[in-house]
Amino acid sequence: MSLLFTSITIRGEEIPNRVFVSPMCQYSSESMDGRPGIWHVVHCGTRAVGGAGLVMMEATAVQAEGRITPWDLGLWSDAQMGSYLPVVEAICRCGATPAIQLAHAGRKASHDKPWVGGSFLGAHAGGWEPVAPSALPFDDASGIPRELSVSEIDQVVSDFASAAKRAVNIGVKVIELHMAHGYLGCEFLSPLSNTREDEYGGSLENRARFPLKAVKAVRAAIPDSVPLFVRVSATEYVEDGWGVEECVKLCQWLKDAGVDLIDCSSGGNSPNQTLKPYPGYQVQFAASIRNEANIQTGAVGLITEAQQAEQVLADEDADVIFLGRELLRNPYWPIQARGDLDNESAWPSQYARVRELLR
Repeated sequence: MSLLFTSITIRGEEIPNRVFVSPMCQYSSESMDGRPGIWHVVHCGTRAVGGAGLVMMEATAVQAEGRITPWDLGLWSDAQMGSYLPVVEAICRCGATPAIQLAHAGRKASHDKPWVGGSFLGAHAGGWEPVAPSALPFDDASGIPRELSVSEIDQVVSDFASAAKRAVNIGVKVIELHMAHGYLGCEFLSPLSNTREDEYGGSLENRARFPLKAVKAVRAAIPDSVPLFVRVSATEYVEDGWGVEECVKLCQWLKDAGVDLIDCSSGGNSPNQTLKPYPGYQVQFAASIRNEANIQTGAVGLITEAQQAEQVLADEDADVIFLGRELLRNPYWPIQARGDLDNESAWPSQYARVRELLR
């Protein structure tokens, strides 16, 4: 059997294969109060039917002001929990492991849906004042964020832990914390977006203080058997900004704090980034972090072919493969990839007629 379709056990969770669905925002909470609806049941369930081993629900805000848009999902209240149950059930009953990414958008909060322009929404347009490590906007078109006080930082940490508890209580089996792509955790890590002069700014140890506090709080709040992932941006592609060397050190600390796997992405914290993507362009970061921080990693980014994904695992550059856009284009990619790699048909019985056509 291929490595891609070999199961993997992380802490107390056995995941049936190593094709993981990346968390991809749908901006589709019809109630605009953070609750998922029928779209999310169908979206997540379809990827599970398609053969992915783990389906991760999108960036889910731990505070209302931590949403990217008013239509983002959230898990900041017990009242939201029931709406997630059909999504979790759909993932489980269709054979995949349910996971969730918990997030806070920081200074990139309060925007419109991307397909209608993604512009900043002020209070007059249904938005709110974003918060950040420092009062520095992402770009000229974004709102100026309010700098978080130390007590407010402590509250965000507590809210990450509370959201993680809720996720476990609704049946989620894997938790990921979003510390990438220019959102709050990433903003604290970068010297370009964090110019604080207190214990949360300056040295790498200080800039990493918030992400590490959030990780430790979540690890303490969830059962020891539940795997904990962190998504990082390994570099921000800007001179004098956050880079791979600092990220490796961070990942060593994350491992010590109880993180099991690093989801290795990049960029997103500056409009001045010099990023030129190519197939598998972020695999190098997964390999560096895996080898130098001695922690399991997931590779993501323009991985589109079955053999390409298999080779990443064979080269020991990563332990799992996260797929995003490719699974939006084709949610049945895992089934087809298993046929290509293992000559094994994994179509569900309800789709048996597909097997007949392929003979």
